[in-house]
Amino acid sequence: MEMLGMILMVTLVIVAGVAIVVAIVHRYSSLPLEKKYESSGGGLGGAFDTVWSPSAHEAGMERDRQTQRTAPAPAPGDPPDAIDEGRITLDL
Repeated sequence: MEMLGMILMVTLVIVAGVAIVVAIVHRYSSLPLEKKYESSGGGLGGAFDTVWSPSAHEAGMERDRQTQRTAPAPAPGDPPDAIDEGRITLDL
């Protein structure tokens, strides 16, 4: 009888743990993209996004690519776009 009680207890703990993880994932994946990617986190939440919300994960990856892009350099010999009080500004 003790063994059956122990198995029941372990089963309840596992079911409760799975329910908590599912609730957290559901809450996290239902956030709008603007709120979801405010911070540069990732970590465990990024792994859940990859599985349960691949379009949101791909949008985050594209956002990261766009923010890391550098401005194109002007071609050699091209005059600067504008000179304002001694500062050269480039219109991109």
